[in-house]
Amino acid sequence: MAQQLADAFLRILNLHRVDFPNAQRPIAPEPNPPDRAAIYRHYEQHTLAGVGVFKRAERASAKQQAAAWTEAEAARQWAVLKSQQAHWQQELDRQWQALVSNDPDSVLRTLAEAFEDNEAASAAVGVDADEVSLVVLVPPASQAIPEQMPGRTAAGNLSMKKITQTDKADFFKQFVCGQVLVTLREAFAVAPGLRAARVIVLRNDGHDPYGRPNMPCLLAVSVTRRALEGVRWHDADAIDILNAAAHETLMAQKGRSKELSPLDLTDEPDIAALIASVDLEELGAST
Repeated sequence: MAQQLADAFLRILNLHRVDFPNAQRPIAPEPNPPDRAAIYRHYEQHTLAGVGVFKRAERASAKQQAAAWTEAEAARQWAVLKSQQAHWQQELDRQWQALVSNDPDSVLRTLAEAFEDNEAASAAVGVDADEVSLVVLVPPASQAIPEQMPGRTAAGNLSMKKITQTDKADFFKQFVCGQVLVTLREAFAVAPGLRAARVIVLRNDGHDPYGRPNMPCLLAVSVTRRALEGVRWHDADAIDILNAAAHETLMAQKGRSKELSPLDLTDEPDIAALIASVDLEELGAST
């Protein structure tokens, strides 16, 4: 059990270290060549029909004709296949150009597909020039962080102890920042035209007494692609990276443990409008 807890905390600390391959211009695959043997068998059967087995000259001539027809048919089929490949490549190039030029529909569709398997529900909700707006939904600390954490006995053996409120708050901040960074890394990898992102983090607190989604905003950051270049992902933790990379950060902490607290968006109409544009029921259902 202690080892499982140690693994759980290690996973939280490593969330931001997941790497994603950069999207590349797609290439239509080379078609398989025509089956010359099958084509030849077809024509040979046709040309030899009615020719006796002892009519060697006629059979040789028939086979020559079958071979000539085979070459012509194989060339015709190959031309058709290459034409289909060329048309396919044109469509792939059209889609690629739309993506790299930040066509909103293309970018949003690409990000939706990329985010489908994310641990924390994520959604791209808008594209403005080369900046995307993202929403990340995280569970509350009580669900994301174990109530116990591993320790060591005097003999050096793994043991378990109740986690302090300060440690829980610190690990939850690592968890939240890790989810933000992994979402950013994936977004910048699959949508190469993007140069910046605004990220809003909501906490899934279930539903209020009226049945409406209760998802307070915990964090709002703006990060550029360039700010993440050169980051030593395996050396720095998620909090330090986000503090260094974000050029705009809105966050509230409270109490001695400095736990993340819901933001007051009264003076943040842009963030409030962005959240209002999200289908919170759908976002919550994907967790």
